[in-house]
Amino acid sequence: MADGAYDDRDGKIWLDGEMVDWRAANVHILTHGLHYASSVFEGERAYNGKIFLSREHSERLHFSAGELDFKIPFSVDEIEAAKAEVLKVNGLTDAYVRAVAWRGAGEDMGVASARNPVRLAIAAWEWGNYYGDAKFKGAKLDIAKWKRPSPETIPVHAKAAGLYMICTISKHEAEAKGCSDALFMDYRGYVAEATGANIFFVKDGEVHTPKADVFLNGLTRQTVIKMLEEKQIKVHQRHIMPDELASFEQCWLTGTAAEVTPVGQIGEYMFEVGDLTKDIVDSYEKLVRS
Repeated sequence: MADGAYDDRDGKIWLDGEMVDWRAANVHILTHGLHYASSVFEGERAYNGKIFLSREHSERLHFSAGELDFKIPFSVDEIEAAKAEVLKVNGLTDAYVRAVAWRGAGEDMGVASARNPVRLAIAAWEWGNYYGDAKFKGAKLDIAKWKRPSPETIPVHAKAAGLYMICTISKHEAEAKGCSDALFMDYRGYVAEATGANIFFVKDGEVHTPKADVFLNGLTRQTVIKMLEEKQIKVHQRHIMPDELASFEQCWLTGTAAEVTPVGQIGEYMFEVGDLTKDIVDSYEKLVRS
C-alpha cells in the first residue's frame, strides 16, 4: 500500500460488513459523528500477522459505544473476523489497525440522533515509530495548558473521538515548540497523561504512574504494569503532583501507537534513558512478537 494522503491509497477497507475500495470508503457530509462527536475508536497494532490484545480492543470498542449511548451492530466475534480479513486482503503482517464506530447520517441532525444508523469501519496500514527516533534518545514533551476534565463532565474511560479535541490542540502547540508531544495535568492539578499515551516515571528503582481515575486506563499501560510486577519491580499507581517531576530519574510513555517510548525531557525537567526504561522497551517488543 502506497504512502500518501489517507483518502488516496490503494487497498481495501471493511465498511459495515463489506470490503470496499480504499478511495470509496466515504460517508455523507451530514454524518452525525462529524458534527457532534458521536464516535468511538480503537488503535491496534499487528505484529507478525497477529493483533496484540485484539479481543480486548474489540471489547473496549463496545464498551466505549455504550458509554456514548449507542450499540455497535456487530458482535465482538464479527469485529475480530473483520480485522483479520482486513489484514489478509491488504497483505499486511506488521500494521496499525483502526476500528471506528459512529452515528451516521439519518433522520436526525440535531444533538439527539437515536434514529440514525450506527456505522462501523476497519482499516489497516503500515505505521512506524509514533515518535520517530525518540525510542533511542527520548521524546521531548511540552506541558499542555489544557487539563483533563472531571469524570462528572465527560465519559473519561471511553475511547471517544470528542475527548481528543484538546489532544490535537495541545500536540500542535507542542510540535510548534519542537516537542514530540504534550503532558496533561488533570482538573485537580495532578499529572495525567500525554495526548495519546500514558506515562511512567522511575525513582530509586521503583516505578510511579498516575492513577487512571480520570483518563483512559490504556491496554498497553496495563500490560506494562503487569510486566513490571513480574520483574518484581514495585509500581505505585497514585496521584502525582507536577513539582515531583524534578525528583524522577527516568520516564517513558505507553500506548498502542507509542508502544514504549522513552522520554528525555518534559518542560524544564530532564530524564535519562536508563537501564530500566531500555529493559521495558525491549521486553515489550519481545512480548508483542511472541
